[in-house]
Amino acid sequence: MVGTPHGHAQVDPLAAVRTPDDPPWDVYLTGPVFLDIIFTGLDTAPVRGTESWARGMGSSPGGVANMATALARLGLRTSLAAPFGDDHYGEYCWDALEQGEGIDLSPSRVVPGWHSPVTVSMAYEGERTMVSHGHEPPPDEPVPDRPPRARAAVASLTPGKRAPWIAEAAREGTRVFADVGWDETGVWDLAGLADLEHCEAFLPNAEEAMRYTGAGCPRAAAHALTEYVPVAVVTLGAEGAYAVDRRTGESAEVPAIAVEALDPTGAGDVFVAGFVTGTLAGWPLADRLAFAGLTAALSVQEFGGSLSAPGWSEVAAWWRRVQSVPGQDPAALRRYAFLQELLPDGCAEAWPRRRAVPTIGFPRRSS
Repeated sequence: MVGTPHGHAQVDPLAAVRTPDDPPWDVYLTGPVFLDIIFTGLDTAPVRGTESWARGMGSSPGGVANMATALARLGLRTSLAAPFGDDHYGEYCWDALEQGEGIDLSPSRVVPGWHSPVTVSMAYEGERTMVSHGHEPPPDEPVPDRPPRARAAVASLTPGKRAPWIAEAAREGTRVFADVGWDETGVWDLAGLADLEHCEAFLPNAEEAMRYTGAGCPRAAAHALTEYVPVAVVTLGAEGAYAVDRRTGESAEVPAIAVEALDPTGAGDVFVAGFVTGTLAGWPLADRLAFAGLTAALSVQEFGGSLSAPGWSEVAAWWRRVQSVPGQDPAALRRYAFLQELLPDGCAEAWPRRRAVPTIGFPRRSS
């Protein structure tokens, strides 16, 4: 067991597979970092022409930082390449990721004269509304074509556009996991996702998978996607997730965990982080899917993207809690029994755990 930058007990999920010849990083990723400002405790959506008061507010790094934080909190050595503004927002995000989460930012850079992109998120009635603002970084601030050596990389694919670093990472033996956003062009052509040929796994949601494949149901879409990528994972929302591994012939489906969802921001990133963790640790497909779903379920019980990403303390607390509930379905408990060997005594904290909500403006004080 190792310590996090926060000082919380943490499991190293890759301890059994680490060797002296390993790459320096478990996961590499790149993309824009936003400052997320989250307003909570709104009873309804803001009404035009009126002022609404929120009972709570937090701020944290967002954008690609949601994924980076989720990976780091699960014990993966994470390296991030991103442009940061040279304003107070950029300084805050850099410090929160490097000092607060232990994320390697050596491939990142501060862009003089560029202000940080910002997203304001309002959470109410289990949904969210967001307003964002930002500018493209200068063209002389490219993503490194040669990423650092890593076991895995997470990439967000853009229809009709290649990212040279993905092919380079794959050539170096990095296992690439990809997701994709909504196709604003409406074309939904898999040929437009050219970098998919370099990926080991593709993790779209159900609507995206069906639109890209033309399949009538998400499970059929997952099978169709394995013609393009070895592992296809399709998230099914409240129904859970379904995955197919073309290389082994395995398929697995895991139902979603019923929780009170407060804010879905970043849940998809947390799901991907959980699946990457299980894959690098060599777990069976069904265990990887169950763990990804669990971490995503834990995240939606908190407000804010990177603020809500769970660590091993939350996982352990949940496992302890569900085993103590009378009348639990034994089959459901067996589905998560693999956690027992991962979680040492003393890892769990009180459940449910409420994270402190950080914000800008308070100086760092020594404890």
